[in-house]
Amino acid sequence: MDVLSEAITAMRRGRPESFLSTASAPWGLRFAARDGVAFHMVLRGSCWLLPGEGGAPVALGPGDVVLRPHGTEHGIADDPATPLTDIFQQPDGQWAVNGELDGTGATTRILCGAYRLSRNRQHPLLSGLPDLIHLPADIGAHPELRAAVDLLGRELERPGPGSDALLPALLDTLLLYVMRACLNDQAAGASTGWAAALADPAMSAALHAIHDRPADPWTVESLGSEAGLSRAVFAQRFTATVGQPPMAYLTWWRLTRAGQLLTQSDAPLRSVARECGYSSEFTFVRAFTREYGTSPGRYRRAQGTPAA
Repeated sequence: MDVLSEAITAMRRGRPESFLSTASAPWGLRFAARDGVAFHMVLRGSCWLLPGEGGAPVALGPGDVVLRPHGTEHGIADDPATPLTDIFQQPDGQWAVNGELDGTGATTRILCGAYRLSRNRQHPLLSGLPDLIHLPADIGAHPELRAAVDLLGRELERPGPGSDALLPALLDTLLLYVMRACLNDQAAGASTGWAAALADPAMSAALHAIHDRPADPWTVESLGSEAGLSRAVFAQRFTATVGQPPMAYLTWWRLTRAGQLLTQSDAPLRSVARECGYSSEFTFVRAFTREYGTSPGRYRRAQGTPAA
């Protein structure tokens, strides 16, 4: 699996949530802060994204996609001056609005939703993203993303057999294409950060080696060999680009992977330790407890996974 996919998988919790709304001006919606990534996709008409905290309103047109990677409070409205009404999730999972969206003005069709993420193990790739990602529907820009937007829009407008299974898959596809487009845009001219690291063949090779084979007995020198660089040059370049030394990131990823295995399987601790690069169960338990603040067994029970 590639680094971007694993960064998302390491943080994801449950299925993506979404709702489709048709609103006639005047209308305005306020979205509370949450642990996750919020997104909006304009299918028809136009509106404004209101970032909050003094941020300037952003005009959105048909086909535009906007992402709030850090789940901060924000609003969308037909006009920046329109008062906002709260939108909330009911116990049955359905979304509801404290107000009316049926005005007499121009109509906007918009898809809103969120991906639930665990902030306890936030991957640095996501934490380094800007608070607002706006991808306009420019002709010729990000063709794969545009195709995903079109597919999702058509499925929402004209659902058919299999839609219940297809929509979550398309929403996941949308998130990955948005992330890819954002990283590609950021990589242009960037010398540091995760976008630059993934665009750098040497750094990308080392990161993929860590993710593909976390159990290998990696050293700075052997990771440098994967990158085709000397030990000293690799260590300096990795730290400057990624933001932390290579062995620190390796440890972080091994323990993040361990948390996933404890949650998703009932494998014995010795097997989890071995798969994550720890030669003994004792060493693994000590490292995991230091990182998570609880033992692997207690962590597994708290996640509802039976012990082996």
